[in-house]
Amino acid sequence: MKTATAYAPGRVELLGNHTDYNQGLVLAAAIDRGLTAHGTLRTDGRVVLSSQILGRRHELLLADIAPSTEAPWVNYPLGVVNELIAAGHRLQGFELELSGDLPMGGGLSSSAAVEVATALLLMKLHDLHIPPLALAKLCHRAENVFVGVPSGLLDQATCVFGRADHAVFLDCQNEAIQTVPLPPEFALIIASSGAAHALVAGEYSTRREQCLAAAQALGVSSLREVSSAGLENASVSLDLLLRRRAAHVTGENERVATAVQALRRSDGAALGALMNASHESSRVNFENSTPLLDRLTELARALPGVLGARLTGGGFGGSAIVLVQAELATAAAEQLAVSFRCETGLDATPFITRASDGAR
Repeated sequence: MKTATAYAPGRVELLGNHTDYNQGLVLAAAIDRGLTAHGTLRTDGRVVLSSQILGRRHELLLADIAPSTEAPWVNYPLGVVNELIAAGHRLQGFELELSGDLPMGGGLSSSAAVEVATALLLMKLHDLHIPPLALAKLCHRAENVFVGVPSGLLDQATCVFGRADHAVFLDCQNEAIQTVPLPPEFALIIASSGAAHALVAGEYSTRREQCLAAAQALGVSSLREVSSAGLENASVSLDLLLRRRAAHVTGENERVATAVQALRRSDGAALGALMNASHESSRVNFENSTPLLDRLTELARALPGVLGARLTGGGFGGSAIVLVQAELATAAAEQLAVSFRCETGLDATPFITRASDGAR
């Protein structure tokens, strides 16, 4: 019986918080932790899913695929199956086992890693060819439609297009993707706030609705069409809440564009300042930070060699990303763990990561 293996990394968002579904700009990187999907074709039309990470198993007929409320984790691979079938691909039953070292619920896009690894595995098992961008968009549709998370393309695109020692610069309006070198003198630390985030829970959807309402009030199709200056000078009267949401998105787009230039001239101080400003905007304007994330980033910024820190991913819990001088990264990670545990009693479990190649 035919077997195959596929791997997909997690991702870290460097800048561009909640900009992707607003047709904006994003700067992210695939990381050196991820998920492996190992699978085998079956002849009985059954789908058998198992996760070493969760210690769970789920089985159903291929013909009976539908979202599960009892085992929500299976909706990510099943959503990919559903999208492949909807695209006209003929699939057999199969077994799929997930394993890996990517923290779940940490804001590092374990969901996209599951989706992309599943898609690549099924492509290999069924001899399918799907171009990289089409693959990312198929997995994105699976998360939007089948899982029910109205996220943007950031996660899946970074997972697919990641490149070692490079950031992924994505323009969500024209779907143009570039990779930008990350200077070797800087390192990235990822640290957990101790609270998992859950994008299905509602706050994410609320923020997306508020962004759409702000764009409609401003008479544009998306907030990508508005600059910070344009928002400030807009003749339309926005209520304060929508104005703050729009200010976050327009500011993030501008921070991403500025950060790409900072990377190209190896200006870590400029990039770190942009990350700090991004977190402050998330805290005040978008209100998707938490007290634990705020304290985690404050503790990180006080450490020698740290240039900037911010929440990463959707927020409402999850992780922070810290930019630090490479030679001081180990000491900074160790001290951050001690400081956060002393103040909160929680384990930040910080780890140093590097930008890595995408799914394969």
